[in-house]
Amino acid sequence: MSDALSQIRFDNTYAELPERFYVKQDPARVPAPKLIGINSKLAEELSIDPHWLESPEGVAMLAGNFIPDGAEPLAQAYAGHQFGGFVPQLGDGRAILLGEVNDTSNTRRDIQLKGSGRTPFSRGGDGKAALGPVIREYIVSEAMAALGVPTTRALGAVTTGESVLRQEGSLPGAVFTRVASSHIRVGTFQYFAAQKDTDSVRILADYAIARHYPSCLATADPAAPYKAFLKCVVTAQAELIAQWMSFGFIHGVMNTDNTAISGETIDYGPCAFIDGFHPQCVFSSIDRQARYSWENQPNMALWNLTRLAETLLPLLDANETKSRAIAEKTLAGFSECFSQQYMSRFRAKFGLAQNQAEHDELIQDGLSLIANQQVDFTLFFRQLTRAASGDSSVALSSLFTDQDTFLPWFARWRNAVDPTEQAATILTTMKRANPIVIPRNHRVEQAIQSAYAGDYSPFHRLTKALQNPYAEQAEYADLEAPPRPEEIVAETFCGT
Repeated sequence: MSDALSQIRFDNTYAELPERFYVKQDPARVPAPKLIGINSKLAEELSIDPHWLESPEGVAMLAGNFIPDGAEPLAQAYAGHQFGGFVPQLGDGRAILLGEVNDTSNTRRDIQLKGSGRTPFSRGGDGKAALGPVIREYIVSEAMAALGVPTTRALGAVTTGESVLRQEGSLPGAVFTRVASSHIRVGTFQYFAAQKDTDSVRILADYAIARHYPSCLATADPAAPYKAFLKCVVTAQAELIAQWMSFGFIHGVMNTDNTAISGETIDYGPCAFIDGFHPQCVFSSIDRQARYSWENQPNMALWNLTRLAETLLPLLDANETKSRAIAEKTLAGFSECFSQQYMSRFRAKFGLAQNQAEHDELIQDGLSLIANQQVDFTLFFRQLTRAASGDSSVALSSLFTDQDTFLPWFARWRNAVDPTEQAATILTTMKRANPIVIPRNHRVEQAIQSAYAGDYSPFHRLTKALQNPYAEQAEYADLEAPPRPEEIVAETFCGT
């Protein structure tokens, strides 16, 4: 074992849970792994030597061909509602949890290989990942982290030297190494609740509380930690969805098995950022009923949280009526928390004072205005920020085909923005709320198609630009532009 390898100190608490929580499973070996890229900064946060990750031994680990000392590879069990239909057993069908490490801030993090072969949960699938979805998740998850959104992270990606079969045909295979606060999902609780295994639900809840929300333990009431836990998860999801929406992000598959207890964004599949804004926007090729559209995401988050609350009912109170009342009261707090977070973020985006609710109508009218004219979401707020800084409003005005509706709203906005000494503070707030560069769908697609052709330079360039999404970066100015008509990506796809 190399000295660098010995720096990875695995401490695998999930593997200490009862065996019904997982299946021990080694990753499948791949024939010829080659490095696509590593996240050096994240590696350092995990006390992993980035240079070692780029070495043959490190690449072998990222591919699943080498298991470091201390790792205990396993596939986690979980269930889930997928587009409203319950599946009692899903589980990690193409992912292997290598283990956990404590980062430099002493926060426990999972290291997982995605696309690492069949497991007992694969349900007939090959357990592999195609190169395209790996590129997409790497780009988007790191972009979300740079935007300040809680998310799983990309540690590295490799090609495998083998092909996988998908509807599109034979595609290059790849493995994605993902880092997360944990991979515990709403569906993990559902897995045991569906079996009426209350003991396992309690064990899982105790574990999740200790790992993610230890403040819930500060009470003598035996049921209180579970009440507090539900409230913490409700709050975390409300805050997360508000952040998504403020950036025009659409997850695409908000199933309960893709809803993390930690409040992180997880399982980037057919996700996308809105270009021309409309609230009913959907990109996912499998979301034919617009269940997970931009505007429906808070409703679906609450629906998912209700499923979590159902699994916790036996822990909230021995009396079923009281237990349901506790759950309903806690869930009722979602709407208020989400609304506060949503309006706070959009007040910042519009440059409006946080304590003046009378401006909220102006915000709603502004969103309706850009929706009605299909104005580019990110570019609108970019140009609005420029207008607030004293730049000409010509570029902003040019985004609108109907000036008769834009100009009156713009005059109202001008009057609402504080012209006093607070103007500099408001402008700073706007700049921090409105990114200049996002992972636009057509740019992600270009990176994917170039990668399929063996050219990773667009991937690396886009990833680097997205590390500083709020900064003026002249060398990446072309990445700010919305797609031309022939570049528009209307559909995105899952990796399975």
